[in-house]
Amino acid sequence: MKILFGVQGTGNGHISRSRELVRRLKADGHDVDVIISGRKEEDLKEVEIFEPYRVMKGMTLVTYKGRLNYIDTMFQLDLLRLMTDILMLETAGTDLIITDFDPITSMVARIRNIPSMGFGHQYAFRYDVPMARGNLFEKYTLLNFAPARYNAGLHWNHFNQPVFPPVIPPSLYAANARAVHKEKILVYLPFEEVEDVVAFVSSFDGYEFFIYGKVTESRDDGHLHFRGYSRDGFLNDLMECSGVVCNAGFELPGEALHLGKKLLLRPLNGQIEQESNALAMEQLGYGMASHSLDATVLADWLQKPCREPLHYAKTVDYIAEWIGSGEWEQLPKYTEAAWREKS
Repeated sequence: MKILFGVQGTGNGHISRSRELVRRLKADGHDVDVIISGRKEEDLKEVEIFEPYRVMKGMTLVTYKGRLNYIDTMFQLDLLRLMTDILMLETAGTDLIITDFDPITSMVARIRNIPSMGFGHQYAFRYDVPMARGNLFEKYTLLNFAPARYNAGLHWNHFNQPVFPPVIPPSLYAANARAVHKEKILVYLPFEEVEDVVAFVSSFDGYEFFIYGKVTESRDDGHLHFRGYSRDGFLNDLMECSGVVCNAGFELPGEALHLGKKLLLRPLNGQIEQESNALAMEQLGYGMASHSLDATVLADWLQKPCREPLHYAKTVDYIAEWIGSGEWEQLPKYTEAAWREKS
């Protein structure tokens, strides 16, 4: 099957989960052509599995100090470039378009009437899962930013809906043999300024904080350990830590739940997906949430015990099987099978 696969490049979560599905689809013999949008090519890391891939401007969201900035988001939008990329994109012979929240491939599928499939957490919100109240504009944007005909939504729990478990990196399925250090805490707050993160955690000197995000170089300062981008280093710290403090995205909390780490989520203000994730996390009893960098909340959370690992299935196996079967109307058959399996 010839597949056009669009990846939203904003953040690392879309790239992380799409990397695993693209790898599996290629292994199954599909011809996969990848487009990455919303991020400059020089900022892309560990995307070799996508080669040969193309980078397009697309659309992205602008944040500042933990809040979505709608004005700057609108100013950076280049509608002429976006429409040119859509109209000029070659799709001859394409059997299926998969979009991981990429608006270019989503729009191309609609214009040219090519079967399309949405892959990712955002597509779970098409079903009855917890959603924050937000406003009509936020809800409309979430559901219509990159829509598709079929939806492979992902969530931490099935909520009795046809959604898949999270996509977990292969290395984390063998993580149980790693020693866990009770005092080690992983902090990943990429939407916060580093100085604000330092002020948030520095007084808790009985813990070792490994801080990722807007960190340009690795260094150690007492019990604060600043780490520049390294996927392997990040996963090693995730496996060894007892708890994770992060924004309320989807991939990292899913990985932490898979491993049994305790979680404290700080949702990005004004971003309905993250507000909804924080709501779901607390409703499920899987972790805590705080809408600010509140040291009092952190102190309470640090005393919480770790939770039992959820051991999610190898989700991409089920999604790839669903894609290859052509039974795209039979989604529950594959989602139910994925939830029955434990890694």
